[in-house]
Amino acid sequence: MSTKPIPLQFGQYYHIYNRGNNRENLFHVKADFHHFLKLYAYHVEPVAETFAYCLLPNHFHILARIKLPEEQTPKEVERPEVLTPSHQFGTLFNAHTKRFNKLYQRTGSLFEHPFKRLQVNTEAYFRQLVIYIHRNPQKHGLMADFRDWPYSSYQTLFSEQPTLLRRQTVLDWFEGSETLQQVHERLDDKGKIAALWLED
Repeated sequence: MSTKPIPLQFGQYYHIYNRGNNRENLFHVKADFHHFLKLYAYHVEPVAETFAYCLLPNHFHILARIKLPEEQTPKEVERPEVLTPSHQFGTLFNAHTKRFNKLYQRTGSLFEHPFKRLQVNTEAYFRQLVIYIHRNPQKHGLMADFRDWPYSSYQTLFSEQPTLLRRQTVLDWFEGSETLQQVHERLDDKGKIAALWLED
């Protein structure tokens, strides 16, 4: 019997991840990835700050901080005054599933339930998790170089384009873009992040 997860807590940092039922793909084509990110911005950005993400065909990883109630930015007046973070993530998954099922003529749940969440409670964990998330496509053999994967936040961290990603916070945690790039490329980082490798 599975244990009901603890709801996401206001003000806390989390590694949030999930995969498709029976390892089924969550995304088939470019439009699927981009639509999920649009849904994420609509449903989750009002309740969370995002520092890193990576979408892969059958799973995803996100590093986020849950906003305090007074920091929330509801986009619709009919929404409740305080949004429930766990509910917002559930709404994201339901919205993606609805579109995905209609588009690919399938039925039933697409994501595993409940979605996984691990609290991030140290600076070292935060930094190593950023690296782990971005290197995931290379870990799974999807790309020879993780930097070429188009559905992660890695390139955004070095861009000057507007973004909802908390780019400056990440750069500050790594003391600048040069150090951020270096630690992603170091061979010994693989050993440091081995403990973070998950059954995904």
